[in-house]
Amino acid sequence: MPPAGEDPHTRTALAEHQAGALRWLGGGVIAVVLGVLLGVAAVALAGSGRRIPGLGLLVVVLVIVGAVGVVAGTGALLRTHRWRRALATTPWQAGRLRIAGPAVIAFEPPGFDELDPEQHPVRLRLLSTAVWRTRTVQALDGAEVLAAPVGGSQWVLTAEGLPTVFGARLSR
Repeated sequence: MPPAGEDPHTRTALAEHQAGALRWLGGGVIAVVLGVLLGVAAVALAGSGRRIPGLGLLVVVLVIVGAVGVVAGTGALLRTHRWRRALATTPWQAGRLRIAGPAVIAFEPPGFDELDPEQHPVRLRLLSTAVWRTRTVQALDGAEVLAAPVGGSQWVLTAEGLPTVFGARLSR
């Protein structure tokens, strides 16, 4: 079986994930820059004797929200890079997805027999807490999905027709 990274769908899904990461990173950088520029303008206005109520609070909010965006975007970019590297050598495993809770899922590989006490599904917890990502995965209950381990206790999964990949961690 060829590595998952050679699949055109996988390359597209990883590109979409990377684009989202770049949006977070870019938005965060823009917010920080605007916050700094607005802070400089606020200091200049205060030096000339004019004060605008709430301007200082707006500067603080922009810088904090921007910093959060930069951290989220950088983390997502690193995750995309790590997944791309791992999927270059790891093939997809087809299987069925079962939903066990809001962010808890179970991946059942082909030939899985739930009546066999020796067999256990791969129990995973989604990495993302975004509502739309969680709902998208929940809608796949009982569907055929593709999953691959990407190092340590992390897995990546997708399904035919989904434009992105979803990260998950082994659930203890």
